[in-house]
Amino acid sequence: MAERLATQRANPYRVRAYRKAADTIEALEEDIADVAARHALEDIDGVGKDLADKIEEFLRTGTIQAYEALRTPLPDAVRAWTQLPGLSESLVAYLYTRLHITTLTDLEQLVRSHMLRTAPGFSGSEERLLEAIIASQQPSITKREEAP
Repeated sequence: MAERLATQRANPYRVRAYRKAADTIEALEEDIADVAARHALEDIDGVGKDLADKIEEFLRTGTIQAYEALRTPLPDAVRAWTQLPGLSESLVAYLYTRLHITTLTDLEQLVRSHMLRTAPGFSGSEERLLEAIIASQQPSITKREEAP
């Protein structure tokens, strides 16, 4: 969970809490299922109610719904934004998942508002990015060859 959250630039304290809890659980001498059976998950350092619920969900079902939601891949059209100047994969994931920027029009509005420069990890020129967005939105014009 911590790595997925870090990729999406979630609250660093939340990421650190998941990492700390994972390290603590990994160091346990007792099987986590036994701890859960005793209803003692919250007694583990760094494990609160939310994480205890996730651990129990995993023990019951073999997966954690919140983790699966984080694993959901970006739509191809959104992933293609990584080809635009100044946009890394992690920044695109942040824009999509955290800011709900889902279309090029949304992205264009964000750039025009100059709010993108406040997003962590933006490393480019807003002007160049805006030009690239506009160019990618225009339909490609194909030249038709005329028959002699």
